[in-house]
Amino acid sequence: MDTIEVITMYFSDDGNIPNHPSLPVLIYPGVLRDRAGQTESIFNRNNWGNSWQNGVFDYHHYHSNAHEVLGVMKGTATLMLGGENGKQIEVGEGDVLVLPAGTGHKKIHASSTFKVAGAYPGGMDYNIKACESSERPDVLKEIQDVPLPGNDPLFGKDGPLMDHWNIR
Repeated sequence: MDTIEVITMYFSDDGNIPNHPSLPVLIYPGVLRDRAGQTESIFNRNNWGNSWQNGVFDYHHYHSNAHEVLGVMKGTATLMLGGENGKQIEVGEGDVLVLPAGTGHKKIHASSTFKVAGAYPGGMDYNIKACESSERPDVLKEIQDVPLPGNDPLFGKDGPLMDHWNIR
């Protein structure tokens, strides 16, 4: 496998969005640029299932019971990762983001053609949490209990996720 560019980002709990206490967000810029239309099937082949195609919600939310991969199939968008005090990033066709459980994400704006595929390791079911203070401390324990994936969503057992999340 050629060297794949991977950007890592860590986010702290901001009191509303827990983020993950130890795992970084991974961004693979442009990795599927030439195969963006195959994004969902690539995830599925690498055992990231329960997949879908659509957009990203325009409010801060996170999943406390599953890690998530998002692959931009078309268009561009500005996403906010990590909650109100997080970081805005620009994404475009072929970009892939791996969000560990608890990571806040929100669409700030997007082109009219913006479309992503999303999936979860092992096809896990996922919840949608929207920063309710009454959900704590249950969500914090739930985030810690989410198992590590068995595969990188793009490259299987040999992918960069395995090293960045210390799975090997």
